[in-house]
Amino acid sequence: MPYIKKCPECGSINLILHKDRGEIICKDCGLVIEEKMIDFGQEWREFDQDQADKRRRTGSPMTWTKFDKGLGTDVGKNEDVYQLQAKERNKYLRLRKWQHRVSTAIERNLKLALAELKRVSSYLKLPPAVEEEAARIYTMAVQRGLVRGRSMESVVAGALYAACRRHEVPRTLDELSEASGIEKKEIGRTYRFVTRELGIRILPSNPVDYIPRFATSLKLSPETQTKAVEILEKAQKAELTSGRGPTGIAAASLYVATLINGEKRTQREVADVAGVTEVTIRNRYKELLRKLKLKDSIKKKLMEEE
Repeated sequence: MPYIKKCPECGSINLILHKDRGEIICKDCGLVIEEKMIDFGQEWREFDQDQADKRRRTGSPMTWTKFDKGLGTDVGKNEDVYQLQAKERNKYLRLRKWQHRVSTAIERNLKLALAELKRVSSYLKLPPAVEEEAARIYTMAVQRGLVRGRSMESVVAGALYAACRRHEVPRTLDELSEASGIEKKEIGRTYRFVTRELGIRILPSNPVDYIPRFATSLKLSPETQTKAVEILEKAQKAELTSGRGPTGIAAASLYVATLINGEKRTQREVADVAGVTEVTIRNRYKELLRKLKLKDSIKKKLMEEE
């Protein structure tokens, strides 16, 4: 019984729920208190996964990663064809063929593009939420006609980069360029165009988001990672991060942290992991030492080692 209530006739709480009739009845006086109740539970029983799959009447949830949002249906199943006569079998196969063939230009574009999106997303090891957001952005771009005159792969890469930025998942244009095979400049140009036309508001990248990835690749200790975050926070307060690339300033902070904590890594190693040049790290490194006055900390560590 969903909840306890008293009988309005005799005040008894001795009530029963008659599931077959959908009624609540008082056992003392026989009054029908409620009728035509709806049972929202399933009306079948299942004892294994096969029975559950056969008897369940709902499919997977809606998703933007499929061209029909996961709501499409197929004409029968492949195993059903062997239960038909030859004439019916040919008709069945013809219907299946036409179902896949008859589609709009947008559906055909989405079929190819979303498969490419899934491939690039898998290569970059992106979470499902980012993949879903990227598919939604790409679908909106197709519906607005923004793909016309641009390569499908570049728009897919731009949508993925926009989704990464919205979900604060640190991925660089260089990584997307490597995964998709599209030039970095083309991805950036398409990304800016799509976000502007769709009115997508994206905040600037936070350099702190890149620290865990770079530290893991360089096999640095948690203490060095924490020190790099502290240096970055000081740099942000001193307004050293504005106008600088987030990957460059993050890599430089990590490099300074390795010197202070005695886990030395060369500028070349840090640059390779961050995808920037040694010159960038050297320039940011000098700025951090000069503005944050970190030379004394590094000298102290060097003297302790000697």
